[in-house]
Parts: sequence; C-alpha cells; structure tokens
Amino acid sequence: MSRVHNFSAGPAALPLEVLEQIKNDLLDWQGTGMSVMEVSHRGKEFVELAARSEANLRKLLAISDDYSVLFPQGGATMQMAMAPLNLAAPGDTADYVVTGSWGKKAASEAAKFCNVNVAADASDRKFTYIPDESAWSLSDNAAYLHFTPNETIAGVEFSFVPGGDAPLVADMSSNILSQPIDVSRYGVIYAGAQKNIGPAGITLVIVKNELLDRARSDNPHLMTWKSYADSDSMTNTPPTFAWYVADLVFAWLIKQGGVEAMAEVNGRKASKLYAAIDTSDFYSNPVDLGCRSRMNVPFILADAGLDAVFLQESHAAGLTNLKGHRSVGGMRASIYNAVSEQSVDALIGFMHEFEKQHG
Repeated sequence: MSRVHNFSAGPAALPLEVLEQIKNDLLDWQGTGMSVMEVSHRGKEFVELAARSEANLRKLLAISDDYSVLFPQGGATMQMAMAPLNLAAPGDTADYVVTGSWGKKAASEAAKFCNVNVAADASDRKFTYIPDESAWSLSDNAAYLHFTPNETIAGVEFSFVPGGDAPLVADMSSNILSQPIDVSRYGVIYAGAQKNIGPAGITLVIVKNELLDRARSDNPHLMTWKSYADSDSMTNTPPTFAWYVADLVFAWLIKQGGVEAMAEVNGRKASKLYAAIDTSDFYSNPVDLGCRSRMNVPFILADAGLDAVFLQESHAAGLTNLKGHRSVGGMRASIYNAVSEQSVDALIGFMHEFEKQHG
C-alpha cells in the first residue's frame, strides 16, 4: 500500500489507524453483520456510539455539564446562519471580528438576519495580521461577538481569547482539538468536521445551555440548536458514517494523550516548517509572527514562475495538496492533527532540495 503525504486543507488527512479500523469494520460493524452505514440511528449499537463519542469529546476538551454538545449536519457554513438565528432577535446587533475569508463570510451571512457591526477588519493588509484588541469597535449590548480563531486560507491564528461581555461565538473548524481550550470562555463553539474531526457531513457545536432559549420562535426546527439538544442530535437522521468516524478519531486522540499531547506535536511541526521558510531566501510567509497558524502554513516562492514546477515535482515525490488557495496563490501546507511529523519532515526535505536545484 502506498500512502502519500497529504497536506489538504479539507477534507483533510485522517489517522491511518482510524482508516484501518474503518476498513475492518466496513462490512461487519460490531458483529451486527452490517456496515455502520446500514444500521438504524435509533438502534442500540448506534445510540451507544453517539453517547460514547460525546463523552469522549467532553473528556478531551473538559466540557462541563453547563454546555450541550450537538452533532448537526450542514457544516460550519450553516452555523454562520444558525448563530444569529439562535442568538439575535431581529434588529439586534452582533459584533464580528473579520481576520480572513471565513470571518468575512460569517459576517455576510449574519447580516441577512441581524445588524452586523464589523468590530475589526484585517482586510487592509490582506488578512495577514490580527488587529490589536484595544482598537476593536465593539457595540454596546451586542447579542454576541463572533470570531474565527484560525483562518485556513491566509494562515492566521489568534494567540488569545477575546474578552468582552457579549457571548463569544467561535468558528473553530480548522483548529478544534489541536490544543487545550477553556470552553468556559465561550458561549458557542462550532466546527466543520473535515479538518480535525472526520469526513465532511457532520458538524460539532458546543453551546452554553443558558443560550438555548434565545432562538427565534419562527426558526425552522433544523435551524434551532435546542431541537438538537433535546433530541441528542437525532432531530432527523444524522450522518451516521461521519459520526462513526468522528467517534473513532476522538478515541484515537485520547490514545495519543489527548489535546495536550497533540498541542506539543503540532507546535513542533509548525515550528520546524516555519523555520525552514524563515531561514531561506527562496521561501517566505507573509503573516505577522505573532499570529501565524499552527494548522495552515502558506508560503510563497521567490519566483512565482516556479510554482507549477514545485507542485509537479512535490506531487511526484508523494507530497500532495500543496497548492495555495486561489485567492492567495503560492503554496499552503495544512498540518492538522492527523498529519504526522514525518510528513512535515518530508516536506521540509523536499523544500531544501528544490531550493538547491532552482534557487
């Protein structure tokens, strides 16, 4: 079996151990004689899986009983609409900190349902920094404050948790489970699964229970967090296969030592990759040093004319999905939890050799 080094921004790499378990389970899951894709979500085996996955996630992130854990569909993009629909009445104002493309998209979506105040906007420098918190223009009595702790496209990550009195809403799609977080600082955390949790198709939402009754009365049932909380996320038929994989990933993370151990590995991976970029005149990273992402590392070649050659030769060397986002260009290595340190070392080795040949 030949496996490549996969640096995809999402859907992203999954742990090999998890993939092997999926392979073993595919035709006969837990002795049922059926695939997990064929069993009822109301059946005993799947209900146990759902409960176990929530318990393991609570263990990983130290989530207290003050919060509900939900597994809806629709990805993070649907949560961009669900945030205002569940937290802001018509005419209310919500604050948004826009530090990248996803924060910008979230603010645009929310503007359909409430007044949006862009409290800070980093587009003036092409989303390569985070505006100083002291300069943010926060609203009085905001329904909530939304931010994106890690922006996948430009590779910007917050090193702090914003303050303020409004409930804090965070899109953690690309850095969830990569390090410990203090859940108690947040009102809502949401994340699409396809980067650090599992395959696309399921979403994670962690919401403070006291916020569940703020939803608009005319919300569609499937756009209301409380409906998922009241039904153990069985409001309708859930994406059972994606949930099953997420359960395996949570168990794998615990086996690795939890998010504390992942933070240590992720720190090493990012540090050595940034060092390879910074010590070279051939590669560069445009992001301010204090807010470089540990998960998504963009880099630019000194000669953009070599981009296609770099991608061709890296792919031939088994290093895949390194093309930067179309809005930024250059390269991007997404080094989520399942991307091994050996994969990062292989990328660095290739970068050194490519520079020798073409620099």
